[in-house]
Amino acid sequence: MSDKDNKGSMTVAEAGRKGGETVRNERGREFYETIGRKGGATVKAERGRSFYEEIGRKGGETVKAERGAKFYEEIGKKGGDRVKATRGPNFYEEIGRKGGQKVKKLIEEGKRAARAAMDAQAAAAGGAAPQEGAAAPTAPAATPEPTTPSGNE
Repeated sequence: MSDKDNKGSMTVAEAGRKGGETVRNERGREFYETIGRKGGATVKAERGRSFYEEIGRKGGETVKAERGAKFYEEIGKKGGDRVKATRGPNFYEEIGRKGGQKVKKLIEEGKRAARAAMDAQAAAAGGAAPQEGAAAPTAPAATPEPTTPSGNE
């Protein structure tokens, strides 16, 4: 076809943009969010989480090669400033505290799991595993002295 035959026609990109705007106007932004989540869940189910990790890493490397590491510093600062302006400086204190509590919980769970693994290993080796919170085994108790029936000594 010559340029005269295409006069007034759109490119594929223009047609796609126009169609997308029409759908957004009719169904709203939430529609795209919903179908995006569904599509993402399908891809994750088919390809696994590692797929997203891989494409994210590749994309990050490409951006770093094109714009440099300094770019990430700049956008990180801009994002942090925007969050601070929107949510206030106390927001960072709050999420820091929540993060610290989460780390503390994970450490405690790790310690419990390690104790359970050690107990299971000891049980498998033939020794009885002590219960959590139970007193450590002691030497056998001495034979008690006989008492008088009246209870008065």
